[in-house]
Parts: sequence; structure tokens; C-alpha cells
Amino acid sequence: MNKIIIINGPNLNLLGEREQSQYGSTSFDQLKNNCETEAKRLGVQINFVQSNIEGEIVDFIQDARNNYDAIIINAAGFTHTSVAIRDALDIFKKPIIELHISNIYKREDFRKKSLISDVVTGGIFGLGTEGYILAIIKLHKMLQNENK
Repeated sequence: MNKIIIINGPNLNLLGEREQSQYGSTSFDQLKNNCETEAKRLGVQINFVQSNIEGEIVDFIQDARNNYDAIIINAAGFTHTSVAIRDALDIFKKPIIELHISNIYKREDFRKKSLISDVVTGGIFGLGTEGYILAIIKLHKMLQNENK
């Protein structure tokens, strides 16, 4: 069974409460449940984590090297500022999908620069919380092809 860790950065624990025009009304717990349901349907094991602390996110990524087959990461505000998260992702050497609920390229100028895009396999931007489901499906397909 393939194992995927879904890493969520700062303030994503407040989904459904903050800036619904950007992030929608789905709560963090609803999003987690939706991801778990899709993973179960596909026969994928997921771990859904969140931290507001940069170093904890680096620890999640480093620990994933030996425990997971792929990463989905919504680094949130750290996308634009964290060289440490970028470097940890670069060391992972397995499939990674960068995900953003909003389209960072249609927002403020400082959000248009992702420090992690050049070290990930691909990205999903601006498709709302459904982007998480798409990322799980895509990684499942990628991992199935790798394991044949």
C-alpha cells in the first residue's frame, strides 16, 4: 500500500473560518475527512498533518524520506519565504505535489514567487480544496506506474 503524507503549513488549521473568498467554506477537519475518504477508496494510506512552525514542517519532510512514498505540500505562507522547507523537499527525491487552494499567481505580488516549485514534481493551484483530491489521485497513479 502506498503511503502519502499531506503537509499543511501556517493558518490552514483555520480553513472555513478565514478569507472564505480565497479558501472556501470547507473546514480543516472536513478537508481531512474528504482526503481520508478518497485515499481509502484508492487503497492509499495517508497522514494529514499541519503546523504553523517552519521547523516542524522541515521535520515532517525529513521523516517522510524513510516512511512515505510521496508528499503533497501546501506550505501556505512558507511557500514564499522558506529556503529550509525548499531544501528539505529537494532531499526527498520522490514525487511531490505543491498545492495551493487559491491561485497564488492571481494574488499579491509577494505570493507569486514560490521557493519550492523548482524542486517539486508538479503543482495544483487555484482549484480550491478539491485540489487535494486531485493530488491524491495523481500521486496514486504515479506510484502505481512506478511500482509495476
